[in-house]
Amino acid sequence: MNFNLKSDSVQNSNHLLLNPSVPKDSDFIKELRENSLLQVMDELESQVSDLIKLQNPSLKFTSFELKKQVEEFFDVEDRLTYGNWVYYPWKNALVRILPEEEFIAVRTARNKFKITQEEQDLLSTKKIGVIGLSVGQSVAIALAMERSFGELRIADFDTLELSNLNRIRTGLYNLGLKKTTIVAREIAEIDPYLKVTIFENGVSSESMDDFFTENGTLDLVIEECDSLEIKIETRIKAKNLGIPVLMDTSDRGMIDIERFDLEPNRMIFHGFLEKFGSESEILGLFAEKKVEILMSILDFENISSAGKYSMSQIGLTITNWPQPATTVMLGGAACAYYCRMVLTKKNQFSGRIYVDLDQYLEIPHES
Repeated sequence: MNFNLKSDSVQNSNHLLLNPSVPKDSDFIKELRENSLLQVMDELESQVSDLIKLQNPSLKFTSFELKKQVEEFFDVEDRLTYGNWVYYPWKNALVRILPEEEFIAVRTARNKFKITQEEQDLLSTKKIGVIGLSVGQSVAIALAMERSFGELRIADFDTLELSNLNRIRTGLYNLGLKKTTIVAREIAEIDPYLKVTIFENGVSSESMDDFFTENGTLDLVIEECDSLEIKIETRIKAKNLGIPVLMDTSDRGMIDIERFDLEPNRMIFHGFLEKFGSESEILGLFAEKKVEILMSILDFENISSAGKYSMSQIGLTITNWPQPATTVMLGGAACAYYCRMVLTKKNQFSGRIYVDLDQYLEIPHES
């Protein structure tokens, strides 16, 4: 079972990869299948069909020819022991899948050549950290779907609440569950071979070293948390380690990119906080200058008019910064895209990018 508690982290999610050619796994598969309530999904022939088509791209098979190819495939491979089974206890489901190498090839086939094989291989070696899993959920799922990492470390201390369902793509049955658990499970349902490490207590000053460096240093960090202190501390840590940081603000499609890997002396948040003193001094100013620091980080003059009005209403008619699903999903996809550009060395840009859909409707961003 790939579920290993270790300090504040959990290795992988609580699904089981079972190899039917291994006697103890085979016995457990048989035991599971004796449960009449278990959902058993065995679409191995369909996956092998996809594999055969992938390996013969210039051939156009008829249904009969493809069926014949699948039969011949299993004349060579033993169907009873070929591939793996995945057990999802939270779904009470057992699913048959291709072996890892073949599974990855088929699942990423429609990435080519927007993502080359060389890039896909490079991405499979990368370690990405995501802090904050409201907006961060969309980024994490997009990264998983494109298979843009070898390991994903996800951190959030919070549980799912009803008000989160305006922007987190999940179901009511997950209310009360840890956001880390929800994201890890969804990734496991997409690709059980991906490695996900969970920090279910979030990232703190005490756990930041483990998040950044335990079992290998991160290659990139996506910061989407609410805590100003952690936002600052994350960037100071990333700067010291030479790790790029990306952030989506869910307003005007703004993606923030800080290339500490290329510019080790670059000021955090592009120097927007320089007026408050040194990076270490800023951490001591939150009690008295929290609002001013936040406005500087967000670059208040460039926030949309709806965003500015919403901020004026926090604590009066609303409780938090608004994040509708369309802006969160757009930002999640854009952030995942720029992550891939950074990790495959196609982008050396530091600064802020606006994927602002309102500009095409001539909607002003200033009040």
